[in-house]
Amino acid sequence: MSAKLGDAAHVPSPCVSVCVIDAPTGLCAGCFRTLDEIAGWIDLSAEKRRALLAALPGRRACEGTAIEARMTHAQR
Repeated sequence: MSAKLGDAAHVPSPCVSVCVIDAPTGLCAGCFRTLDEIAGWIDLSAEKRRALLAALPGRRACEGTAIEARMTHAQR
């Protein structure tokens, strides 16, 4: 295993197994990552994973209420 992969393995994925992409924002309703970020997670260094994790609370604060409302409406 390379050092990059070994280090990155210690940064847990933010996935919460709610894998639904919100069309207007392009963000996952569960973890608030884009499809590209989800697909590329395995290749990110630990530093880049931590940077992405740091961005997620801001996305949730900005878009979370609207995404949740759309997901609730879609389930009806």
